[in-house]
Amino acid sequence: QLQLVESGGGLVQPGGSLRLSCAASGVSLEYYTIGWFRQVPGKEREGVSCLSSDGGSTDYSDSVKGRFTISRDNAKMTSTLQMNSLRPEDAAVYFCAAVFDNGATISACRRTGSSYAYWGQGTQVTVSS
Repeated sequence: QLQLVESGGGLVQPGGSLRLSCAASGVSLEYYTIGWFRQVPGKEREGVSCLSSDGGSTDYSDSVKGRFTISRDNAKMTSTLQMNSLRPEDAAVYFCAAVFDNGATISACRRTGSSYAYWGQGTQVTVSS
C-alpha cells in the first residue's frame, strides 16, 4: 500500500518561495502519477499540478503556471512542488496524491482529484505579510 507524507509548508511573505515535499513509502513510486492539490475551507479542491511516472506528461493549473514547478525523484521516492512568487491566494492546505500508471505515460496526467487513489494528510501553506 502506497503511503504519502507531505512536508515543507509554513508561513511565507507574498513574493516568497516554499518547497513542498511528498515522501512515498510502501511500494515503488516509479509506477505512479503524482498530483498536487490544494484546498481552502469552503472552497473546492484545486488540482495544482501533475507529473506522470516517467515524466512524459506534466500539467499545471493556470493559476500557478510559470510560478510552480513539479518534480520527482523515483529513486528517492519523493516528489517536490517548488512554489515561487507566492501570493496570498496561494494559501491553502496542499496535498500530494498518486495513481497507478504502470510506469509509462499513456495519456495526459489529470488534475482531477477523483483520478487519484492515494492521498497524503496535507501541509498548510500560509502567505501573509
